[in-house]
Amino acid sequence: MRRLFPVTDETVTDRTAADPAPADLADEGGGARGAHGRSPGGHEWSLDEIADAYAYPEPRPGEPVAWLRANMVSTLDGAAQHDGRSQPISSATDMRVFGTLRALADVVIVGAETVRQEQYRPARARAEFAERREAAGQGAAPAIAIVSASLDLDFSLPLFTSPLVPTLILTGAAAAPDRVAAAEKAGARVVTAGDGMGVEPARAVRALAGLGHTRLLTEGGPRLLGQLVAAGVLDELCLTVSPMLTAGGAQRIAGGPAVAVPQRFALVSLLEEDGFLYSRYARA
Repeated sequence: MRRLFPVTDETVTDRTAADPAPADLADEGGGARGAHGRSPGGHEWSLDEIADAYAYPEPRPGEPVAWLRANMVSTLDGAAQHDGRSQPISSATDMRVFGTLRALADVVIVGAETVRQEQYRPARARAEFAERREAAGQGAAPAIAIVSASLDLDFSLPLFTSPLVPTLILTGAAAAPDRVAAAEKAGARVVTAGDGMGVEPARAVRALAGLGHTRLLTEGGPRLLGQLVAAGVLDELCLTVSPMLTAGGAQRIAGGPAVAVPQRFALVSLLEEDGFLYSRYARA
């Protein structure tokens, strides 16, 4: 387990000598939430070091091939957003982690409401990750997969008009035929992952794996993450704890009905910078 290493001159020196893996984090350089970053001690961590720290695990014999991780941010008092968006409680480094996790993924799964609120754009190709993605057999950028029962989406957005790879829409078999036709006309690929109107999380994971997407990343929102938790398909949570208090009635990172028995996850790594904690938890 990678332990907590406060980013100071002493810890940077100690870590550099003892372990090439990063104790702090680097700059993503754009994206919905954040290629090199500099610690207070002056050590510059490469994107390769960041990507190594967040590498997807290799599946063991007999284990499912697909691995679903979530990336979320929360304040100290549990708010997943402020004024309806995650950006006010985020940070530059959180944006860098966000971008690195995207660069490692085959597909990014997101709820339709989050697409609307966060003004999602297509994932972009990153020259810094091109060699790594090619070696992993991945395309230039991850696909965006939108979970939507109604397909009530604005198909004039760049997510549909100018993606590097076609946007996917996960929906149920009972979705309105005219909305399915409109999505396909806009260039999206509609994937059925449920018998009714909605999406069944386990079927969604299997459907994406069937398309060759085994490194899965979800960025929420809370309703979608709650559904994934309740269905027992989440393998890993990358949670940024923001050193902020917001009060109010903002959503938690996962919503919906409570699970019957709380699910136990194990701490994989814990990193810190400027009061923000960057944690990784995997299914125990």
